[in-house]
Order: sequence, then structure tokens, then C-alpha cells
Amino acid sequence: MFRNGLEPWHILVVLVVLVLLFGSKKLPEMARGLGKSMRILKAETKAMREDDAPAGTTSSTVAEDRPAVEPINVTKAEDATRTNTTA
Repeated sequence: MFRNGLEPWHILVVLVVLVLLFGSKKLPEMARGLGKSMRILKAETKAMREDDAPAGTTSSTVAEDRPAVEPINVTKAEDATRTNTTA
């Protein structure tokens, strides 16, 4: 019964049904959205694998590999107006 699985005419029938259901304008948008979601999934799984450190490393060695972030001085709008009026 399922000896050959999907034959070319099966795929053609599925494509025709999809075009009839969603329309020819909606299908490229759906494919684009599917591609974006697959790229996001791939990036997230890669990030999860990189976050998992090998068994022999400690958290201090991982922290040493990352560059330090320099603090930024942020002034509030009130402080900026005070310095402008006094100057």
C-alpha cells in the first residue's frame, strides 16, 4: 500500500491545495517567516551549546575569556539642566 511513499504527483497535489488555501501572495510570506524562525532556532541552539562549558572547566576560566565591560557615566536630565544654568 505505501510501497513508494510520496510520488511526484502527490507533491504537486499538495502544492495546488496550498495555493488554493492560502493564495499565491501569502505563500512567500509564510516561507520567509519559516526561514527566519529556523535561523533563530539554529542560533539559539548554538548559543545553548556554547553556554554549556566542558566538564573540566570552572566558571572563573570562562569569565576570564570574556572582555570586561567599561562602565558608562549617565547623567540625568535634571543634572544636565542644572549644569547648563549654573555655567
